[in-house]
Amino acid sequence: MRFTVNRDVFSEAVSFAVKLLPQRPTQPLLSGALIEAEGEQLTVSSFDYEVSARTSVSAVISEAGRALVSGRLLSEIAQRLPHADVEVTLLESRVEVRCGSASFSLPAMPVEEYPQIPRVDLVSGAVPADLFADAIAQVSLAASKDDVTPVITGVQFEVNENSLTLTATDRYRVATRSIDWEGTGEQAHLTALVPSKIVTEVGKNFSGDGQVQVSVIKDAERELIAFTGGAKTVTSLLIKGNYPPVGRLFPERVDNYAVVNTGELVEAVGRVGLVLEREAALRFSFVEGSVTLEAAGTESAHAVETVDAHLVGDDMVVSLKPQFLLDGLRSTHAEFARIAFTRTDNPGKPGPVLITSQRSKDEADEESFRYLLQPNLLLR
Repeated sequence: MRFTVNRDVFSEAVSFAVKLLPQRPTQPLLSGALIEAEGEQLTVSSFDYEVSARTSVSAVISEAGRALVSGRLLSEIAQRLPHADVEVTLLESRVEVRCGSASFSLPAMPVEEYPQIPRVDLVSGAVPADLFADAIAQVSLAASKDDVTPVITGVQFEVNENSLTLTATDRYRVATRSIDWEGTGEQAHLTALVPSKIVTEVGKNFSGDGQVQVSVIKDAERELIAFTGGAKTVTSLLIKGNYPPVGRLFPERVDNYAVVNTGELVEAVGRVGLVLEREAALRFSFVEGSVTLEAAGTESAHAVETVDAHLVGDDMVVSLKPQFLLDGLRSTHAEFARIAFTRTDNPGKPGPVLITSQRSKDEADEESFRYLLQPNLLLR
């Protein structure tokens, strides 16, 4: 195997392929990056039996072939090469990398023992890449980081006719967003529970690809999802289990709400929250014309700030964890946010707060992003 490739193209391809490699692979081979050179295409792949990543770029192939080397080492080398074309050669049991005045010699692992990377021929549907990345950014942050309950560490994908809905929860909050879905006609309705780490990386790496093709495979042999954009493909095994029916937690209608300038409230929460102890909540008092933020920290530290707000309905006082609130506000991706107050059967216990985006102070946004946050009990 011998090929020459642009340094930046090579570095980007290797970085993409190895980004999802496990920190502690179960087998040394699974830490490898598979390099395949044939025709005019250079393909770089990785696979650990659960997740795979694959991308192809143009290269000048002098001699076709395959090689397997340490993925993370190759990525680190590729990122630090001088700005010149890269020449890679397989010489017996070593891979030689030359670029300008720099040269590296890496041990090659036995490529014949490397597992077969999943191939997916079926396409379930496609989504606009920019909207998909936007939806992932809004929703995935609400997925649980606690592996004790694996089903809520994922993002639920649900397709109904021409719509794809993404949902995530960590029990304290629920985030959901729907976007347009162009189905193939064979799978009008489907669900898939995808690890949030995979979803997040797909959102970051596929946002500029115009369209992302999504394939969901569920058969006797495997349950996996594949994302393809341009020359890049990521596959992942699905999380097994039943996702909690969090959709029923969202109210059909809320008549008591406040509209705030998103940026102004975000900045105020950041300032007032400086005096809070860890896991403490901020107190928000909503009246017509303003919302007052109060934080009680140590015995000598406290903070108060008032931000303009337009209130519809009754005055309301709620206590919210600042980071959870900031996540919801920032995820609206809008100048204004609507904070709606739901009710419970207990008059002394406020219901969840529903955060959505607003076009302006008076006009709700058509974007179907919703973020439901459970308040802390008010301090008495």
